[in-house]
Amino acid sequence: MKALVKTAKGVGHLALLDMPEPKPGAGEVLIEVRASGICGTDVHVKHDRFPYWPPVILGHEFSGIVAELGPDCRYSAVGDRVVGEPHTRHCGQCPVCRTGNVQICPNKRSPGWGIHGSMAPWLVMPEKLLHRVPDSMDFDTAALVEPTANAVHDVLERAGVTPGDFVVVLGPGPIGLLSGLAARAAGARYVVMVGAGQDEGLRLDKARQLGFQTVLNAGRDPVPETVLELTGGFGADLVIECSGAPAAIAGTVDLVRKKGRICAIGLTAGKNVDFPWEKAAFKVLDIHFCLSTSYTSWDRAIHLIAGGQIPAARIVTHRLPLEQWETAFAEIEAQRALKVILHP
Repeated sequence: MKALVKTAKGVGHLALLDMPEPKPGAGEVLIEVRASGICGTDVHVKHDRFPYWPPVILGHEFSGIVAELGPDCRYSAVGDRVVGEPHTRHCGQCPVCRTGNVQICPNKRSPGWGIHGSMAPWLVMPEKLLHRVPDSMDFDTAALVEPTANAVHDVLERAGVTPGDFVVVLGPGPIGLLSGLAARAAGARYVVMVGAGQDEGLRLDKARQLGFQTVLNAGRDPVPETVLELTGGFGADLVIECSGAPAAIAGTVDLVRKKGRICAIGLTAGKNVDFPWEKAAFKVLDIHFCLSTSYTSWDRAIHLIAGGQIPAARIVTHRLPLEQWETAFAEIEAQRALKVILHP
């Protein structure tokens, strides 16, 4: 089968190669992949900025159909339309796993970087990590369940958006936009989306199209002053940091009210952050660090997408065959694409 493979350590080293078709083992299913999204993690693997074990097939945002059952499968059937949590090879024994947090198990090897992923016609997954999607949801949309589950876990489950919250989102990439949509679905009364100067155009235009009440360009707009004006001088109830930019992370403290919350999602690519710790302490802030997804966030994401509360499909800008992967990555890195779906 043709698959997109990270062949070796270092920058680049991506190639479309012939790879053996996988076979399901005990408790596993074989999935015919119908759609696979490109995540920021895939771009980081390309540039040698994320852990990976080559040679490895990229991709973990996927949807497909169960084509074959391995031994001891009890809950799946051939023909099931599914998506899957990328928490493969968590150990199940460490305190993190045994408290239900398999997504941050130190032994986890996820599809797309730790084991073979979804940028191929066939993928093997543990049955226990699958979630069925409704027939009404097309496969391209279903491939967005994984990033939506990230936003649901981070914003609804970790930071705890409540009806009436005033929310500011920093970073209008796919996760930032989905986080804003998740906050709105949970009852936020007002969502401000903030981008940098280079986000003007595709990303900030998409934020405007999605109907966020205020969309700001930090390169030209007075962000803290605007937020204070909109909140009567108090500040936001919740700031969701998705940019990973050190200056933006430090600036969250000026945007949030006393006893407010910061939801930290964006990663800094190893950069340290000069953070106003004492100012945050005097505001008595809650800071929620976030990584990956919970079991509960997946079914919640599926229901919110299927019910129309989170119109996730609207962030897709390109749909391409797997053979055009070079174009897909180039468009994302040039910020001419927001979310690309590949069809293996």
